[in-house]
Amino acid sequence: MWQEKKMEEKTNLRKRREDEGSIQSTEPKVTDLQKELGLFSGICIIVGTIIGSGIFISPKSVLSNTGTVGPCLIIWAACGVLATLGALCYAELGTMITKSGGEYPYLMEAFGPIPAYVFSWASTMVIKPSSFAIICLSFSEYVCAAFYSGCKPPEVVIKCLAAAAILLITTVNALSAKLGSYVQNFFTAAKMVIVVIIVISGLVLLAQGNTKNFENSFVGTPASVGGISLAFYNGLWAYDGWNQLNYITEELRNPYRNLPLAIIIGIPLVTVCYILMNISYFTVMTPTELLQSQAVAVTFGDRVLYPASWVVPLFVAFSTIGAANGTCFTGGRLIYVAGREGHMPQVLSYISVRRLTPAPAIIFYGVISTIYIIPGDINTLVNYFSFATWIFYAMTIIGLVVMRFTQKHHKRPIKVPIFIPILVILISVFLVLAPIITDPAWEYLYCVVFILSGLIFYFLFIHYKFAWAQKISKPVTMYLQMLMEVVPPEKAPE
Repeated sequence: MWQEKKMEEKTNLRKRREDEGSIQSTEPKVTDLQKELGLFSGICIIVGTIIGSGIFISPKSVLSNTGTVGPCLIIWAACGVLATLGALCYAELGTMITKSGGEYPYLMEAFGPIPAYVFSWASTMVIKPSSFAIICLSFSEYVCAAFYSGCKPPEVVIKCLAAAAILLITTVNALSAKLGSYVQNFFTAAKMVIVVIIVISGLVLLAQGNTKNFENSFVGTPASVGGISLAFYNGLWAYDGWNQLNYITEELRNPYRNLPLAIIIGIPLVTVCYILMNISYFTVMTPTELLQSQAVAVTFGDRVLYPASWVVPLFVAFSTIGAANGTCFTGGRLIYVAGREGHMPQVLSYISVRRLTPAPAIIFYGVISTIYIIPGDINTLVNYFSFATWIFYAMTIIGLVVMRFTQKHHKRPIKVPIFIPILVILISVFLVLAPIITDPAWEYLYCVVFILSGLIFYFLFIHYKFAWAQKISKPVTMYLQMLMEVVPPEKAPE
């Protein structure tokens, strides 16, 4: 009796350790996504995905839309608060519905298949690939800046290097989830080096009395409502990634603990870094000089770190490539989950037999992202991305409020105060409507029409399931399955 009790205690202890990630399970792995990521990897994915190209690109755009230093810094702080509040809402959703895919399973649960499909369509074809393309283009610009000192690099060179970056990152993540996680951890550590260098250098200069650029910080032409919304767009682009951990919930160990904890640690850390980095920029550059800078961080390095200024573009490149890796890691999971639910071609839900990764989804994601490099104007892509993204952020958090009433008895390990999702919804609606009202443009209509055009494919291929579509898809799926050595995911034994 005593021995049986002792064995039961050992078994329970082992299960707890497996949940916390301190030991690995010896059970054979099934052909499905594996729980490879612990708390540290979760924090690295959040920090590593958020701190990417945005903080090195967006300062110019935020300042140009606010006009003066004071409102610019307020926008950066407000964006951090909004990202934190949004992430807390997603923490409730992620611990309530422990499925990968981010907004997709939450919209499915709250509103049914049609809104979920429209989201997967827009994310697969616009939001996620354009984000990946923007980050890789930013990486390419900073790398090329080191070789084309004093002049703008050729567009062809920038785009070819960005395409090569997409190919490399896609290959790494298709080969191994663990390798992708290790790459993410390394580049997150590397990017924190450049953040610390910029912040400490700026604070030292500030302590030495370089405060001239902060005088009369609020004097100037007041920003318009549309300008403020566009400043928010560009600031929030730099914070984009606050919801990325919800895309890989099924691969987190102990998600009830690690998902909210990674959010609570990661996003406030990023907010503090961003505010301090902007303060550092303004200690060295006037607003006019910052707006004229080809690459803000490189200009900062040239003025402060000379002759070691080469460090800045190198570590900025590390930062952007790390953000691109995190975006690819999570974006592929959305396509995988949509395929598993029947809202994308079935082959995109298959798992590599040898690698245990959603290789078809990741490769598809890389191909679409490469296409977005061809037009390649970063500011236009950011505006498209932000407009479409905040439509779905609003819908998802509305779904959270709806499920408070429709699923009252559902287990909620985390439950945020109701005023937080309501506030985030109101701000999201403002961000969507303000630029349309103050500065109407055909581009916004094109974006909405494209999103709604997904309904055509939904009714043709999913709702009605025409026989001719099935005849085409079956041989294609079979051929790709043999070519890529992938199979449908298995369910782990209960």
